Amino acid sequence: MAIFEVFAREQRELSNSELARFIGIADSSCADLLHTLYQAGYVTRTARTKRFYPTSRLFSAAQSIAENDPTLQISREAIELLASKTGETALCGRLESGFVRVIGFQEGKYQLRYVMKVGEKMALHGSALGKALLAQTSPEEAARHLRVKPLRKLTPHSMTDPAQVEAAVDQVRAQGWAEARSEGVLGVGALAVGGLVGGEPLAISLTGPQDRIDEHRDLYLQVLLEVRAAAFSQPDSPVRATARKSPRSAPGP
Repeated sequence: MAIFEVFAREQRELSNSELARFIGIADSSCADLLHTLYQAGYVTRTARTKRFYPTSRLFSAAQSIAENDPTLQISREAIELLASKTGETALCGRLESGFVRVIGFQEGKYQLRYVMKVGEKMALHGSALGKALLAQTSPEEAARHLRVKPLRKLTPHSMTDPAQVEAAVDQVRAQGWAEARSEGVLGVGALAVGGLVGGEPLAISLTGPQDRIDEHRDLYLQVLLEVRAAAFSQPDSPVRATARKSPRSAPGP
């Protein structure tokens, strides 16, 4: 694996001696490793200079592994269950540096529904997914994510002060679920919960027109909490919450 990491960094053909120097082993040991990789088809060798470079075989193997990633499978099952129980669009996201990466999307059944593609980014401060993900981290880590870049004013209801978002995330930690009310897209509301899959923070959400989210809010929160309990593990000190007893968050200014 160290050999592949060197190729990823250098991005050029390398000789046996160069690779041996980069990874700190004897030329003879490196030659044995490269011979094994060459025989297995993971590296190729130039005819004249006898330098090495990886083939596409490692990428193909990694792609096959990623397609069967249990994290993605768990997220797919969770959002399929959410969408089937509510009819709303369901999303799953993971936390990346300063934003949410959407890793799962299940379109709702309503004619008026929210649409997004897997792989797209969402703002941490303007989404229920973002707040639910930040609530799975320490206050210090959440603060760091919120200061990677300035928080944009996405709608008139967006919170752009990191301290204000941190306070909202503290509320999510206390009540066990997150909400966004026209904060990322005007007229669109979302409810989300977070948890851990293999130690990684993930969050799932229901997203749709704000008036419909408000109408079915208690039911949607109940379904979200049930699916979280079935799909995700919780941190060492889990927050227990009931949807009906939690106060409704007020719209942004």
